[in-house]
Amino acid sequence: MTIPRFKRILLKLSGEVLMGPNHFGIDPATVDRVAGEIKAAKEAGHELCLVVGGGNIFRGLAAAAKGFDRTSADYMGMLATVMNALAVQNALEKIGVETRVQSAIPMASVCEPYIRRRAERHIEKGRIVIFAAGTGNPFFTTDTAAALRAAEMNCNALFKGTSVDGVYDADPKIVPSATRYESLSFGRVLADNLKVMDAAAVALCRENNIPIVVFNIRGEGNLAAVLRGEGTSTIVRNEEEEANGRL
Repeated sequence: MTIPRFKRILLKLSGEVLMGPNHFGIDPATVDRVAGEIKAAKEAGHELCLVVGGGNIFRGLAAAAKGFDRTSADYMGMLATVMNALAVQNALEKIGVETRVQSAIPMASVCEPYIRRRAERHIEKGRIVIFAAGTGNPFFTTDTAAALRAAEMNCNALFKGTSVDGVYDADPKIVPSATRYESLSFGRVLADNLKVMDAAAVALCRENNIPIVVFNIRGEGNLAAVLRGEGTSTIVRNEEEEANGRL
């Protein structure tokens, strides 16, 4: 399926992507590859900002299920996203891409605080902005943070880079016969409880008419292909646009 070409996008990277072939932590070679693809997207004329998850280091919800206080666990997860953001920033700057990290939890010695107008100015100057520490509040996922920042930055779309090449009617890792959707409406995602992003993030994108494009970031060249409107992905958009087959 061909998807429209978007000018300004927010790229949401799951923390697990940065693990590469490992089971934990940050794989420098993988981070360098992803940074190269982000640079290529910028050189193709896209304005980019990023949100990176922290699941490769610490996942608050999983820790809470094992007895951690949920609020403390979520704050620990937010700090993990700062570590990932700094790793991606380092990889981008090594290849000559001006990058700024803005954290929703102020830590002036490490990065900038999140200030919307400053972030917009960075993007206008051609810099890539990485938003860290989620929304700065517990009980909200980095998916919700990505939807929120996409709305605040007036992004044309939210691209979610994961380990699967779209949205399926079942987990393809468990059900080999699962069917991938080419496109979906936000309403269908919420009604069928499809695991695209959490409900708060999906609802926020629906209210602000921000399409969500889900694709596999692990495959080399996939980001460039999807940004060209090619490649394999699933696009989630508003009901009337889904019915018309267009944006």
